[in-house]
Amino acid sequence: MAKLFTFAVSFMKHLAYLNKFFYKYRWRLIPGIIFVVISNIFAVLPAQVIRVAFDLVTENIATYKLYSGFNRQHIVYDIFGSSLFLFGVLVLVLALIRGLFLFFMRQTIILMSRHIEYDLKNEIYNHYQLLSLAFYRRHNTGDLMNRVTEDVSRVRMYLGPGIMYTINTVVLFVLAIYAMLTVNVRLAVYSVLPMPVLAFIIYYVNNIINYRSEQIQERLSSLSSFVQENFSGIRVIKSYVREGFVRKSFAAESEDYKKHSMSLVKIQAMFFPLMLLLVGLSNVITIYVGGVEVMKGNITPGNIAEFIVYVNQLTFPVMALGWVTSLIQRAAASQKRINEFLKEQPEVTSPHGIKKTIEGNIEFKNVSFTYPDTGIKALDDVSFSVKPGELVAIIGRTGSGKSTIANLLMRMYDTTGGEIRVDNTLLQNLDLNSFRSQTGFVPQDVFLFSDTIANNIAFSADKLDMPKVEQAAKDAAVYNNIIELENGFTTLIGERGLTLSGGQKQRVSIARAIMKGPQIMVFDDCLSAVDTKTEEEILNNLGRVMQGRTSIIISHRISTIKNADKILVIDNGRIIEQGNHNELMQQKSVYFELYESQLLEEENA
Repeated sequence: MAKLFTFAVSFMKHLAYLNKFFYKYRWRLIPGIIFVVISNIFAVLPAQVIRVAFDLVTENIATYKLYSGFNRQHIVYDIFGSSLFLFGVLVLVLALIRGLFLFFMRQTIILMSRHIEYDLKNEIYNHYQLLSLAFYRRHNTGDLMNRVTEDVSRVRMYLGPGIMYTINTVVLFVLAIYAMLTVNVRLAVYSVLPMPVLAFIIYYVNNIINYRSEQIQERLSSLSSFVQENFSGIRVIKSYVREGFVRKSFAAESEDYKKHSMSLVKIQAMFFPLMLLLVGLSNVITIYVGGVEVMKGNITPGNIAEFIVYVNQLTFPVMALGWVTSLIQRAAASQKRINEFLKEQPEVTSPHGIKKTIEGNIEFKNVSFTYPDTGIKALDDVSFSVKPGELVAIIGRTGSGKSTIANLLMRMYDTTGGEIRVDNTLLQNLDLNSFRSQTGFVPQDVFLFSDTIANNIAFSADKLDMPKVEQAAKDAAVYNNIIELENGFTTLIGERGLTLSGGQKQRVSIARAIMKGPQIMVFDDCLSAVDTKTEEEILNNLGRVMQGRTSIIISHRISTIKNADKILVIDNGRIIEQGNHNELMQQKSVYFELYESQLLEEENA
């Protein structure tokens, strides 16, 4: 018993987070509870009307037979018929009144649960927006999606149907059992005897059903992911002629899903006959024990009819008891996951940040950084400065720490050593949103939304300004490619830019950054899929657009960066050379070797 109590307390501890929503929507919850009580009063009353009607039938049959052969026998028959009609109308009226209050009950409690679901989803989504990049590296997208969809839906089932049926079950039990005990204690005890067994079986079977349902959900999720991945990679599948292999893999996934579905169907097939058997057993016990009590003269035949109505009324609450217990368990587990997530605090914050207009002076001073999730040291004692209006390039081998510099400058992470200053102010002291709104960033991994090309370019703007969008596309050397498309700028981009080539996606991403008109622009190896001629056109346009503004270009191609004011050569997280192109060529060191090797590759291509 103590273990069960601890178990229940643990559940309610996780669900206690929702109490603030109950208080917020208290003027929906309180009337809902009142409507539950009233509806159950009108649910119990028909049983007593049926008892009176049943006894009336018994007595009137005897009276009718007594007047057999007399002229007044038809008067007894007429009174008898009118009385039955009156009782029938009364039962119907009581049922209609109960139905009305059930409607009010659902309109208050169920609507309350929908409002709380809306608030909870918004709270979770808003919290997602606050969390730092490191959080997203630690969690996969599917898990994050589940918390805001599947977990919230389970919590809503507790908030709506769970609470509604719990209150309904308690109130109906109290009213029905009280009514039964006032008639005959012995019959009341025997009538409800199978109910605890029914409740336990329903609870046990519900747990099995829920467990197997979760397995089915997992298999369905796996099947959906498999299909989505193969649709996204259809070009690769066709190129490698792997349609047959994929078909067999899909069949295996489908077979696994079918197997789990069939196991659930088997349990459900046993569940309802078993439930009906126990309900029937309750009715048989009621009739038998009631018959004995009638013969003893303790109750009337109408009481047996009354008890049968009560027993059948209690059947659904008993069923709901097992179902609601299962709902609460699942909701508590989901709310626990949500609570864990909501307790996550962003590593990067600026609660009292300074809002100022950025000029573009950047200084890295003895900056070191180790990724918190992997423990890899990406930067080690890096120092350099960038003046407003300068174009600084960063070059190095894969994994040398180039992209880390971009991430730290955009303050996706905070440094683990040293400091970054922007316009002589510590980056941590600047208001994060204000700083980022004045900074353009074109990441290495280009991401485009499933929207029109125009809306993707104008992503940073509150409204669509087509002349600016078109000019940004021209500056990014993608305008001609766009207008050649059938729908031009209104062309819908597929998932992750699937309808565009790699170079087109990169240029649309550059156009999006240009459209923002930032004071600092960071390009993280975003010209790798562009040919040298287009690259030169983009760089010339950027030189004009970014006049008087700070630009940082990260690349592994020297042709991209040779005209930069300053070039930083980075290796193993350290700056090993810096200067302009001519100065670095004269040193005949790492930069010179990179230039010679790339020149040789171009000649052999």
